[in-house]
Order: sequence, then structure tokens, then C-alpha cells
Amino acid sequence: MGTIEDKLTLEVIAHIRSDFPAKFGIPRQSGLADTKAEILFEPKYRNPEAFRGLEEFSHIWLVWGFSKCIREEWSPTVRPPRLGGNQRVGVFATRSPFRPNPLGLSCVELERIEKREGKGIVLHVRGADLMDGTPIYDVKPYLPYVDCCEEASGGFAERMKGYGLSVEIPKVWMKIVPQEHREVLAQILAQDPRPSYQDDSERVYGMEYAGMEVRFQVAGNVLRVCEIKMSRKGENSSCIIPCRGI
Repeated sequence: MGTIEDKLTLEVIAHIRSDFPAKFGIPRQSGLADTKAEILFEPKYRNPEAFRGLEEFSHIWLVWGFSKCIREEWSPTVRPPRLGGNQRVGVFATRSPFRPNPLGLSCVELERIEKREGKGIVLHVRGADLMDGTPIYDVKPYLPYVDCCEEASGGFAERMKGYGLSVEIPKVWMKIVPQEHREVLAQILAQDPRPSYQDDSERVYGMEYAGMEVRFQVAGNVLRVCEIKMSRKGENSSCIIPCRGI
């Protein structure tokens, strides 16, 4: 009988398709914004039998890899963003990507299961905190009676769970955003995408989401969008309104 020794090789079974082409701006945890994404499986894992019964579950766990944060060495301590980026805590007390094995764990809502021509089974999920193209190593059903511990304590993360910004998106910018992305964009910005150690009210930050380039400034507890640029193939190549004077 075989045994797992010191090293285990993981095989990518799927990739996620999301509206986040870059790391900056991705929600810090799953479920914080009503994002939509698709999970597309590798040909080897498209056998419909592997998904039998999955439709009975409302949520699933995704085991995935921090593919853009791989380092040769790991650090025993890290600086969590929600603690201001200056206080160090043990890596095993955080969900930092800079760990011995760069694996992430996200609980997402399973919206529906599609059988797509040429792609096999496609999972449509909501609430994912993953960059487009992130490799998925496993999918497991979420079991409420064991996975939800009402008496659990959340450490320093629990103390910061209420943190958020007030978001202002002027109408001149909001009308550029497709209707289906407006609420989600506001949810993402309210989470404060900035590095926590930066607090410069004059600085303009930029993030990419759903084909848009969103620029914003933060003063105190208020985030104000100062520019949105959208580019779509086959439509108006760009739609830019100057920041100045707004």
C-alpha cells in the first residue's frame, strides 16, 4: 500500500475565469463581494460522473494555488494588511500567500452547473476572491453542520471584520459601468484595496475589474472614484472622461 512521503505533487484540475486580471483590487476573502466566476476543468477531469450529486450543495470549497505569489523561501512571520502592514504575526495565524505551501482555500456559492460544448462541466460560482486564471487543485462540498462553527473565535481578523470605506462614485462615472457590475464594484471598493500602510489622500490608485480601469482616492474613511475607463472589443474602443474638475 502506497504512502505519502515528505513531498506531495498536486495536479491542476481546473482554472477559474474571473473579472480580475490582476491581484490589486481582489477581495481579501471569499464572500465579501458578490463576484461571479466560472471554473473550467482540464480535459482529464471533465468526466460528468465526477460531478454526480454536486448539484445538491449550495456552496463548495475551492483549494487553489497562489500562482503569482510563489517564493523560494517562506517566512515564519508576516504583516497582515488589516493590522496596518507593520505588526508581525505567525504565518500560520494568517491566510498570507507567503507560506510553506502556497495554497488558498475559498468557500463560494455554487450558482449552477453547466454542460458546455467543448469544455465539459463548467461550475458557475459567486463570491470568489481569485484572480483570472488561478489554478484549482480540488473542489469539495461545503457541509454546514460541520464547516460552520458558531462558537469559533476569529482572532485579530474578528476585530477588523467591520472595517470598510464609504464609497462615492459620481454619476458621470457610474453611467459607464455596466448595470450588472455596479453593486459589485462598490462592494469591492468598500473593502479598501489599498495597501494598509499607505494613507495618502492625494495619491491616485488604479485597479482593473471586468474590463474597466478604475482610479480612486481615499481621504479619511471615504473612497471617491475619480476616473473610469472601459475598453471593449467590437464596441467603442475606449470611453474616457477626464478627471479634472469633477
